[in-house]
Amino acid sequence: MSFDSSIKKMLENYPDNMPTIDKIREILQQAALLGLSRHQFFEHAVFYGGTALRILYGLDRYSEDLDFSLIRPNPEFDFTPFIEGMNQELKALGFELDVQIRKKNTDTGIWSAFLKANTLTLFLSIHESRKMPKGIHSDQKVQIKLEIDTDPPPGHISFESKLILNPIPFYIGTYAIIDLFAGKMHAVLCRNWQNRVKGRDWYDLIWYVQSGIPVNLAHLRQRMCQTGHLKVGEKFGERELLERLHKRIDEINWESAKSDIALFIADKQKIALWSSKFFHDAIADLRWVDDPKKVMEYRRKQAK
Repeated sequence: MSFDSSIKKMLENYPDNMPTIDKIREILQQAALLGLSRHQFFEHAVFYGGTALRILYGLDRYSEDLDFSLIRPNPEFDFTPFIEGMNQELKALGFELDVQIRKKNTDTGIWSAFLKANTLTLFLSIHESRKMPKGIHSDQKVQIKLEIDTDPPPGHISFESKLILNPIPFYIGTYAIIDLFAGKMHAVLCRNWQNRVKGRDWYDLIWYVQSGIPVNLAHLRQRMCQTGHLKVGEKFGERELLERLHKRIDEINWESAKSDIALFIADKQKIALWSSKFFHDAIADLRWVDDPKKVMEYRRKQAK
């Protein structure tokens, strides 16, 4: 199968009820990851966040952004050559994109880049059809934001190499799943909501709980200390985690959270029960791991 036909096959294999713009976005996301991989980006960084869960573990919600973290802190890291190399790979596939790079935020240590394109143009370049697909307007845009954290939390963190099969097989680096959960738990407990609760964080939390994956408390503590949500040396074990979670649940406007996640899932019945009571009950099944030996044992087991 040729490279072009592989991408076309990806488009055809998505379920019919998935919005076309989300299909196009996911194809671009995986093509962008391929481009980064071909330019040795994953020798320096790992892929994490909601999109990583969807692409690597089959999370059943759509996602917009590609989030990365350096393996080791490096304030001098420059995202630019990797983004430029990725863009050249995308152009070789026939994807004409507007690529904007936003230089590192000195306060957060985050580099950002944005990929933007006309959705219909991208669809036609893949599908080779002149027929207007349902759900796409002629001037509709698709955008993907890429972010990389140049100042990852301290401490020993395990990294894994994961295979992605589309558009062609390639490998990327990512955190161990219990550390991915620690990052998500940090977002659940510490994210600044501003004007809108991120229901996506809570949807992912339920996915982790349902999957029986424990949160790495040691890694969570490191992240919370780094962002000032926990004092160095402050006790934070399973009891403190549950206390903060229950408090956070009582602070949430669940209708706002449902409005946020509804845009990213096909089956709205999955959030019909969302309420404070639902989440208080759901986290009764939350698992955690803290003992260093058990952490390493779990990481080795999952890496096999």
